[in-house]
Amino acid sequence: MKKILTLVVVSVLGGIITLGAYKVFLEENKSMVLTTSEIQPAFVTTNNTSNLNSAYNAPDLTLAAEKSLNTVVNVKNLAVSSNQMTLEDLFYGRSTQRAQIGTGSGVIITSDGYIVTNNHVIDNSQELSVTLNNNKTYTAKIIGSDPKTDIALIKIEADDALPYATFGDSDQVKIGEWVLAVGNPFNLTSTVTAGIISAKSRDLSGSNSQSFIQTDAAVNPGNSGGALVNTNGDLIGINTAISSQTGSYIGYSFAVPSNIARKVIEDIMEYGNVQNGILGITGGALNSGIAEKIGVNDTQGVYVDSVVEDSGAEKAGLKKGDIIKEIDNIKVSKFSDLTGHLSAKRPNDVVSLIISRDGQLKTIPVTLFKNNTITLPLVGQVKNAKSDDLKKLKASNGIKIVQLDAKYADYWKNNGVEEGSIITSINDVKIKTIDDAQNILKNRSSYESLRIELINTNGEKERYNFR
Repeated sequence: MKKILTLVVVSVLGGIITLGAYKVFLEENKSMVLTTSEIQPAFVTTNNTSNLNSAYNAPDLTLAAEKSLNTVVNVKNLAVSSNQMTLEDLFYGRSTQRAQIGTGSGVIITSDGYIVTNNHVIDNSQELSVTLNNNKTYTAKIIGSDPKTDIALIKIEADDALPYATFGDSDQVKIGEWVLAVGNPFNLTSTVTAGIISAKSRDLSGSNSQSFIQTDAAVNPGNSGGALVNTNGDLIGINTAISSQTGSYIGYSFAVPSNIARKVIEDIMEYGNVQNGILGITGGALNSGIAEKIGVNDTQGVYVDSVVEDSGAEKAGLKKGDIIKEIDNIKVSKFSDLTGHLSAKRPNDVVSLIISRDGQLKTIPVTLFKNNTITLPLVGQVKNAKSDDLKKLKASNGIKIVQLDAKYADYWKNNGVEEGSIITSINDVKIKTIDDAQNILKNRSSYESLRIELINTNGEKERYNFR
């Protein structure tokens, strides 16, 4: 009997403990779950609102695409190249010339059919054709080109007035700004890709001669010569190059700024060639190492290492050691910032420089001069000689050496040839100006030796023959 009572009591106590545990633990957990589920919707709602705001703020690129598509054309270049002759070619009397077809893009810039493209798109062409976005094809003629900037101007005779691009101001584009690249990659006509401005004044040559706009808009072979436009559809660049180990796009593309392209084609139309305005300095961009070497605290800007004789810089009073900080209110942090802006200028244009001299900022206006120096192979920089230069060395004609080529400077100096020597003839033809020298070099065969006669700074006549 006692065992039965004990069993009943234990059962009752077990039930009480079980019920108590349920009330204390399980019901409490249920409350925690409900609380969590009530908080979660608030979190999700906030996230949805953020996504809606992002979509609302995203740029609408449809207007820019619609505006620019009909202004971009497909350019087809039929060129003839000579391949190396084989024994089989010789035996059968076959020609080694082969026809090659290259394609690229171009941008219509006037209603009567002027088109800007890249020089490398139309280079060596035997026949040039342009296909519009409406699939009409026309024969094109080359008006002019500039290999230095890789810009060319061609023209078609269309039946009707053509839609054309409006130039924007490439100096005003900002890093991070949305852009569209419009062109014909891989013969896929009327292709539009989007990206942002990744960098400005980008030099790929290492010689401070380039000043590209860099973007991450996808550009591939066939896009060359096409349009880079802003969200308004204004032309801010001509797509020109990509950085790639494969030959296809991997994230970086480069465009000639519209201000440079516009200046080049205007020069070609007005003068037949490109008019370059020269500042007249040599130097380089500052960094910590160079700043320490020349004894200045600045690490941004372009330092002036030397001033070219009779240049606009010399006449304006620039000196060795000056640091150029701005040009026409554009900050100069590297040499390509300076050369990029000057590439859009002509002789007699005036630019405003802000320079640092002995720690003090000064504003100096400089009138740009026409380039009166050229690079003579193996020699260096030469310029037209003044009458005093000729009289000093008793020369009746010639051009003056102003800077020896760094690679061959020791050779020349060991032979008594210094800056100031007068070159009187090249390849047995007397020269009076650098134009004479350029014409001789232009017509010289690649197999022909280079023969130079000069009068050194000691007044001695010498002759050099380079093969």
